[in-house]
Amino acid sequence: MSNIIGITGGIASGKSTVVELLRELGYQVIDADKIVHSLQRKGGKLYQVLVEHFGESILDDTGELHRSRLAEMMFGNPSNLLLLSQLQDNIIREELAQARDRLSGREPLFFMDIPLLIEGGYTDWFDAIWLVYVDKKTQLERLKERNHYTDEQAQKRLSSQLSLDKKKTFADIVIDNNGTKKELKKKVNALLAQLALDKSQ
Repeated sequence: MSNIIGITGGIASGKSTVVELLRELGYQVIDADKIVHSLQRKGGKLYQVLVEHFGESILDDTGELHRSRLAEMMFGNPSNLLLLSQLQDNIIREELAQARDRLSGREPLFFMDIPLLIEGGYTDWFDAIWLVYVDKKTQLERLKERNHYTDEQAQKRLSSQLSLDKKKTFADIVIDNNGTKKELKKKVNALLAQLALDKSQ
């Protein structure tokens, strides 16, 4: 029986860094964003649904999805965001379940990186949920620096997500990432060591 851990966080919280560390250590991580991107490629299941509902204005010159244009349509427009969620959720859930089932039983421990794990109702899929956490001020500054956003743009992105403080109540483990990457790596290694110890007992 596999031990399956869900990893979540918020934009610019450092979740991708944790996933990178896990992969470097040889762990399998199912990446929800990669699965969604493959479904959104030209001809994919999500691509067809999105073009049908939002029109060809969301495409670039090559006929692929123009992701930043689509994102602009979503952020700040609750009705578009709700429609997008309704269109995508079942398709994404099926693909993630298939990816999970392929690894289940084959890997004694693996991870699933799902940004909207809590909002999407995936909490009962996992033996434990790890939340990568930063305080709001740090999150805002890192997002502005990383994406070259104005304060207003960054605030809009953050307000479109469930806050990390609210997500804390759903997490089994909260990984504080307000410090350095070196400190984060130590915390991840300690968690993995504890998992190995628990399994041996």
